[in-house]
Amino acid sequence: MKNKQKRRGEKLSKTLRKNISDLFNKNPNRQLNYKQVSSLLEVSEAEHRKLVYELLKELSAEGVLKETERGKFKKGRSFETIEGTIHLNRKGHGYLVAENLAEDLFVDRKYLNRVIHGDHVVVELRQKGRGKIEAIVVEVKGQGERSFVGTIEISRKFAFLIPEDPRIDIDIFIPVEKVKDLESGTKVVGRITDWPETAKNPFGEIMEVLGNAESHDVEMKSILITHGIRHEFPQNVLDEANRIPISLDQEEIKKRRDFRDILTFTIDPHDAKDFDDALSFERLENGNVRVGVHIADVGHYIIEDSALDKEAYDRGNSVYLVDRVVPMLPEHLSNGVCSLRPEEEKFTFSAVFELNENAEIEDEWFGKTVIRSDKRFAYEDAQEVIEKGVGELADEITTLDRLAKAMRKKRMKKGALEIESSELRFELDAKGNPLRAYKKVAKDANKLIEEFMLLANRRVGQFIGDTNRKITIPFIYRVHDKPDRDRIEQFAVFVSKFGKNFKVKGDQDIAIEMNKLFAEMKDEPEFPMVQQMAIKSMAKAVYDTENIGHYGLGFRYYVHFTSPIRRYADLMVHRILLHELESRRKHYPSLRETAKHISITERRAIEAERLSQKYFQAQYLKDNIGETYYGIITGLTEWGIYVEMRENHCEGMVSLKSMKDDRYYFDERNYTIVGSRNGEQFNMGDVVEVELINVNIAKKQIDLEMV
Repeated sequence: MKNKQKRRGEKLSKTLRKNISDLFNKNPNRQLNYKQVSSLLEVSEAEHRKLVYELLKELSAEGVLKETERGKFKKGRSFETIEGTIHLNRKGHGYLVAENLAEDLFVDRKYLNRVIHGDHVVVELRQKGRGKIEAIVVEVKGQGERSFVGTIEISRKFAFLIPEDPRIDIDIFIPVEKVKDLESGTKVVGRITDWPETAKNPFGEIMEVLGNAESHDVEMKSILITHGIRHEFPQNVLDEANRIPISLDQEEIKKRRDFRDILTFTIDPHDAKDFDDALSFERLENGNVRVGVHIADVGHYIIEDSALDKEAYDRGNSVYLVDRVVPMLPEHLSNGVCSLRPEEEKFTFSAVFELNENAEIEDEWFGKTVIRSDKRFAYEDAQEVIEKGVGELADEITTLDRLAKAMRKKRMKKGALEIESSELRFELDAKGNPLRAYKKVAKDANKLIEEFMLLANRRVGQFIGDTNRKITIPFIYRVHDKPDRDRIEQFAVFVSKFGKNFKVKGDQDIAIEMNKLFAEMKDEPEFPMVQQMAIKSMAKAVYDTENIGHYGLGFRYYVHFTSPIRRYADLMVHRILLHELESRRKHYPSLRETAKHISITERRAIEAERLSQKYFQAQYLKDNIGETYYGIITGLTEWGIYVEMRENHCEGMVSLKSMKDDRYYFDERNYTIVGSRNGEQFNMGDVVEVELINVNIAKKQIDLEMV
């Protein structure tokens, strides 16, 4: 009974405090005493009026209000406020993500004031003792997608929707009569309908029933919905797409540079369905090579402000989950009209380069084209040609490979980071169950395509962004900031665990010294992890209208031009480039907002793809409980040790609480896990033997113990 009364008192105090702050914010020049405040807030009980006075004194002590004379209060000095989006972590604390913040701003959970992950808020920065600044949420400007995926738990008198996102630590009350046709454990989509000030839990309703929580399809849809990604297209968008013919307009062909008789081919993953880039190859009489980088002309078909354009903008990009693709454009366009399929005539937007034997550009041209792809290569096919030097189009492919390697070598000399990428892939059976997990490593064929795409992206960026122009053309750049020195120092501590010395003088030295380190460690088992830590020490690449260059690639100008089927950024780059080529410059007033939006959609896609991988890892290992594996430590945190198992490339966690031989803690300064009594250390890159003790598919968790 006492606890209930205490909780009620805390709620009342919190509510009154907010109402008092709001009252003075609306009346910044007015002086009020506690009686006037009580009257304006319709507080009549003597005990509550006394609480009003106590809160006025409390807010005055904090500087929110100012006591102008005894018993009279006025709005205090203005505090700095920042507007942004709140991201919550598993412990319930928040981080404000805002455009004008170099780093996310920490907000203690006690100052979140019922904010939910994804809400758009205003925080106030308040000075606490000894120079400490605290961030307090003072206003919710806009609520994020307040629909949640979760499971229904039903009892005789009530039901709750339990969100599966661990960052959302509230259960939503659903009237039991609304779920009488459902069973506990059913996965659903629900939304909040009301959240009274006096209620601990919000009230909600069921919007969609997804079904059995153990279904792959249900799980993938859950991931998409949780991240605000639509997995189906509205009918009006599909109708608009389906009206676009696959056949080419003959009058339009006459307006374009014709490459249909020039040798052209694509190189893509073996399971690709949307081909948005192709290469053409010509040997010239002067001994040079003319290479055309031909990109699907999506902008020809997507009319600005049409239903298709608005849908593509909202999505921002395609999303690649383990077992499916959620395209930015309807399939009729992404896999049909725009896809550069073999032996089909297609409209393209091209960057054409004349290269000498040293891969130097002697001439370049940008414009609209029409092509016909002669051959479709999978990466594996092209790789075999490169390695053996024989096969279909061997001369052309080996020549392009040589030019690509020359371009790559120049990039590295100029300070580009040499990152060897690999990604976890799954082989699935007919029902979508994982049969095998393996690492896909980028080889020469992948790098060949990468170099020519980088060339086109860089030169288009330079063509528009060249600072020698009299007029600055607003553009969307792909930018990558210089590394933070504190993170680089942490990286130096990390590599010292492997006996490596990493010292840098200036920002440009960082990439050069990292490349030296990578070359030195290339054949060592810790190499992939060292590269991953190097990437983590860097800033994240984003889209922006202010060009600060791309540090990781070593480019002064860089844009995304080569994938408009799957990225809205590229579609905007095509439009602006075309306006410039045709001397009919157009103003896009919301271009900066577009850049910000597509950076956000890219981040949510990456997170959805990561969760998809974690789900299939858990599925793959669910029947292997009790098995032991050798693995390498890939991550250290205050709660556990992450281990990637060598045999299956899946990652699980050893909880520090499960290590009973000592009390272990995370030494963040030295980046190690240490035993309090025995001093035993666990470091990144250590090889350990672990036992698989539990797999939680719903939480996408793999639990390990040290053997």
